[in-house]
Parts: sequence; C-alpha cells; structure tokens
Amino acid sequence: MSNVVKGDLGPADADITDPDTYRHGFPYATFDRLRRDDPVSWWECATGERGFWAVTRYDDLLAVSKQPEVFSNAHGVTLEDIEGDDFHARRNMLEYDPPEHTRYRRLVSKPFARREVYAYENAIRLLARAVVEEALAEGTEFDFTERIAKQLPMRMLGRLLGVPDADGPWLVERGDALLGNFDPEMTDHPVGMSDTDQFKHIPFRSPAALDLYRYADEQARMRRESPTDDVISRLLAPTIDGEQLTDREFKNFFVLLVSAGNDTSRYTMAGGMRALIEHPEQMAELRDSIGADGGLLMESAVEEMLRWTTVTMHFRRTAMQDAELRGRQIKAGDKVVIWFHSADYDAEQFPDPYRFDIHRAPNDHVAFGRMSPHLCLGAQLARMEIKVLFEELLPRIAGARINGPIDRLRSNFIGGMKRMPVSVTRA
Repeated sequence: MSNVVKGDLGPADADITDPDTYRHGFPYATFDRLRRDDPVSWWECATGERGFWAVTRYDDLLAVSKQPEVFSNAHGVTLEDIEGDDFHARRNMLEYDPPEHTRYRRLVSKPFARREVYAYENAIRLLARAVVEEALAEGTEFDFTERIAKQLPMRMLGRLLGVPDADGPWLVERGDALLGNFDPEMTDHPVGMSDTDQFKHIPFRSPAALDLYRYADEQARMRRESPTDDVISRLLAPTIDGEQLTDREFKNFFVLLVSAGNDTSRYTMAGGMRALIEHPEQMAELRDSIGADGGLLMESAVEEMLRWTTVTMHFRRTAMQDAELRGRQIKAGDKVVIWFHSADYDAEQFPDPYRFDIHRAPNDHVAFGRMSPHLCLGAQLARMEIKVLFEELLPRIAGARINGPIDRLRSNFIGGMKRMPVSVTRA
C-alpha cells in the first residue's frame, strides 16, 4: 500500500461558510480541528444568511439524519433562508419530511431502483466506451473533467429522459448554473455577487430554472400526447392507486434531476481519477482486476472514490424543537448543517482517513447520505456510471499524470474540479 496520503490539508482557521474557501480545496485541517475541539459549532454566515450549527462528526451526523421529526428538511436543505410562498414554489423532493416525502419518493423512485439501473448497464457501457475512445482519439492531453467526466453523465441523462442527444449540452449548462450558483463562470447571476432577489422563488435563485421549467413543460406535453418508455413518461404516469405528481412537483423534480443527477457524478469521476493518478500502484492493481475478479475490487474502489470526493459537502436541517447535541443547546428554529465531507474523514469511523485505499472495508461513507429517509435516489445509477467508466478507461491507458493547474468550483455546497488537465499514456 502506498504511503502517499492527501496532500495540503489547507488552513486550520478557514471560514467554512465562504464559497471562496473551496476554490483552494476542502479545508480539511479546519474540519479536523472542529471534529476534535468543537464538533457542534456555531457559525455566522459570510453570505449574509442566518447563522447555523455545524455538525462535523460522523456519529452526530447520523443522529441528526435519523430524526426528521426533530431535525427537519421541510424548511430547506441549503444555507439560504427562503420562506412562505417563495419557498413552496421552488420546493423539491429533498425538502419534505415523512410522510409527504415518502409519498413523493414512491412516485419517482421506480426508474432509479437497483433492478432498473442494472438494466441500463449495457447502454452505460456503450456510452462510456464511446466517450473514452473519442477523448483518446483526439490526443493524449486533455481536460479530464470536460472530455470524460462531464460527457458520460450528460449523455446518460439524455437517454434516461428520452430527449435528443443534441439537447444534452444545453441541459447540463443549465444544471451547472443551478448547482454552481455561487460561481461567476457558471452563471450570470452568482449568489452573493449579484442581486438575485427576483429569483428567490425558483430553485437555487437561478433563472436557469425557468428555462428548465419551460423545457419540462414541453416534454410533458409531448409525453401526454405520445407516452414513451423513458423516465419522463414514468414520472408523469399515475401509480396503480391513481396517485401522480402535481405539475409543480414534476417540474421541480425535473430541475433536481438535471442538476444533481449530472454534476455530482462528474465531480466524483474527476476526483476518483485524480486519486488514482496520485496512487499509481492502486491504478495498476485496479486495471489488472478488471475481468478477473467479477468486479469486486472495482466496486470497492468506487465506494472509496465516493468517500474521498463526497461532492455534496453538506445539507441543512431545521430544529423543530429544542434539542441537545454533544452538549450544545439547540433552539427550535435553529439551522443545523450536517457536513457529509467532514464525516467521511472522521478517524473514529474511517481509520487513517487521509489514505486513499481501494480495499477499504468497511466503508460506510455518507456521500449519498445514510440511515435517512433522504438516502440519494440516484445512488445506484451513480455507482454504475462510475464503475463502468473506469472499467472502460483503465484498460486503454498505461498511466496518467496531472498536466496543469486544477480549477475548482466556487461553492460552499458542491465540491468539484471544473478543470483537471491530464496527460495519459495509451496502453
């Protein structure tokens, strides 16, 4: 096993609320200090929102996640404060508690069930193969995020939705503007850098959501006239009991699907590739295992990539009653933010957490949430995409290295590398 561990852990006194902090990478040393000295700490927001409690340890995160009646999703899952009609207009599946969340999840979950996802494997593999071969055909130096990690989820999204391949780049651009809503490269209306009050009634305060609403309306109209076998048609169809999504629920879920369903897989793939580049002996071992062990090592490696990157850095809850957590007195109405990325580097849960280890077991990471009604709906699809991508990529390259500066997303919510130039050696 390599002795190489994660490099610069960053400052120990970073402002975890400031989107600019994450342009330099996740502030691991700060969260190390918080887990050790102040695991449930109070923070005022650099972005001007109300302050919050930051929950940074794994066990505490699980405790919060398992108590939706105490720590509710129903007032928003991001740091911003949106209330009343504005909030209800933009509310998506994540922002409900049981039993409403259970109903919503039941209506949208079938296309993302494990059995359904495994039926997509051949289609995902063909897309992954095409993406890898196209990138390598153009040369051995390229931006891995743009040419590979972005392409597979984008093309798969189009297949799932049943929309033309030509619409994929447009959809992804709109999704980037939503999840990259703090980054001026991703949106013309970056939160905190421009006046976005006129958009507070739509997801992520982004006008890109209005474009996606209109697109969803048109796709729904077409499916109602001529139903097809795709995710949109399934989402619109009533259940056996006659239940179905409202128009607003459908459009807000569509926006969530386009944004979260693409960016998180992309940034995990890019982060996973960087980890393998920095651990070449593990890249070689993983390459040698393909086709030889029934995919077991690749499945383990995918879980470690997910832990290592933990792209969705946090979710917010709201205390519905006074509560105590690790000696801290939390008042009803307080915002409580659970930091998934911090929990996935908690040494009490993950021995030697800064060591990338494709053999790590157990690996009960929280990249998709855990022990919660809100376990990520797309978890199985994301795992499949990551697994198949590396199964198609690694046999075609003998090695790789980082070949220029890495550029990270400006966000305190989603962590990822917008650009990661690489140079590869063909096998």
